Amino acid sequence: MMRCPSLALLLLLSGAALGAQRLPSVAPATVGMSPQRIVRIHKGMQAFVDRNDVSGVVTLIAREGRLVDLHAVGFQDLESKKPMRTDTIFRIASMTKPITSVAVMMLYEEGKLLLPDPVSKYIPSFKGPRVVGTDAGMTVPARREITVRDLLTHRSGLTYGFLDRGPVGAAYRASGVSDGLTAPTATLAENVDKLAAAPLVGQPGAEFNYGLSTDVLGRLVEVVSGMPFDRFLRQRILEPLGMRDTGFEVPETKWSRLATVYAPDGAGGIRPMKDPESFDNAVMSPLSYYRAPKTYFSGGAGLTSTATDYSRFAQMLLNRGVLGGVRLLGPKTIELMSADHTSDVPPNFLIGPGGQFGLGFRVTTNVGASQTLGSEGMYGWSGIYGTNFWVDPKEQLIAVVMVQRYPGAPIAPAFQPLVYQAISRTTVTAR
Repeated sequence: MMRCPSLALLLLLSGAALGAQRLPSVAPATVGMSPQRIVRIHKGMQAFVDRNDVSGVVTLIAREGRLVDLHAVGFQDLESKKPMRTDTIFRIASMTKPITSVAVMMLYEEGKLLLPDPVSKYIPSFKGPRVVGTDAGMTVPARREITVRDLLTHRSGLTYGFLDRGPVGAAYRASGVSDGLTAPTATLAENVDKLAAAPLVGQPGAEFNYGLSTDVLGRLVEVVSGMPFDRFLRQRILEPLGMRDTGFEVPETKWSRLATVYAPDGAGGIRPMKDPESFDNAVMSPLSYYRAPKTYFSGGAGLTSTATDYSRFAQMLLNRGVLGGVRLLGPKTIELMSADHTSDVPPNFLIGPGGQFGLGFRVTTNVGASQTLGSEGMYGWSGIYGTNFWVDPKEQLIAVVMVQRYPGAPIAPAFQPLVYQAISRTTVTAR
């Protein structure tokens, strides 16, 4: 009887497709990293679990374009003792911002917008912004329009309602502006128009105010590209990079892989977050926000992903805009994005010592002032649930850490020196 090869072929192709999600693996020593010292990273992350600071952690390190270490400790769900897995899906919150920023710069490269363009050119509701005044209830005209660059660098005067306890945050709450992690029924266009009607917390370009600027960039992508924002990300970034587990919604077929998010229990431990739950003016929806169908796609906080998926995005950045033969951006655009764009404004605690902000992420400009191991020129960002990533062009290194705790546990500050102490050779060949 003749054997049918179709099943074997299907399995082979399926295995290749799944394997394509990961960077090629290599023994740590071949890229100048110590296997013995990598064990310290695993022990360090396990210590957070043992102290009941977090339920579990996934860490990933790649150097010279090859996967050095991918490790999971603890539990995806503590109550059921479901083990944390390397393919667990996490809410990455503000680690959405670099992906949205790349989308904007892709349109910039296509000549569809310029960084000095006023946002009102594309979103008319931002015409004639006003800034909160010194007297209660008073606003004054902004000295100039908000630009695309202002949005990319958080110099727009927009903020987050949960970060601002003054009149601007109150205006957001009064008009129902979503901070991006609730489950609003409004569309992106509707939420952005509400935001545009509120006063600014500061003059455009004058200071760094972290907030909803990147949600506005998501709307900008819709207007300029003529595509819904979620579709643009999927078709132009996520699918080309093979990021198959990254999206605004978690399908039912993957829901069992979504990690439980925890919060402090007030007694030195952690507890699962309810849905919804309020913390200091922030209303979080850790479950319903990620279920289909959705109408609001937050460019600043809406995506879920895995460590392996996000490593492909980070590797694309390290490769100066290309991965696996797919080029999203040119090298000079990556150079511009990872440059210092905020040294002329007052320091901000969210950027931290030794750093400035580029077009979508923090950039280390002074290693000594940063008070930790790293390299000048490294760049990356974090999420409010504790996730973090960075790209180090000097060491040809990327690192990703995934965890689910609100507010984020101090995993990233501990993870970074643990990664760098594992380097045994600091000179690698740029690829």
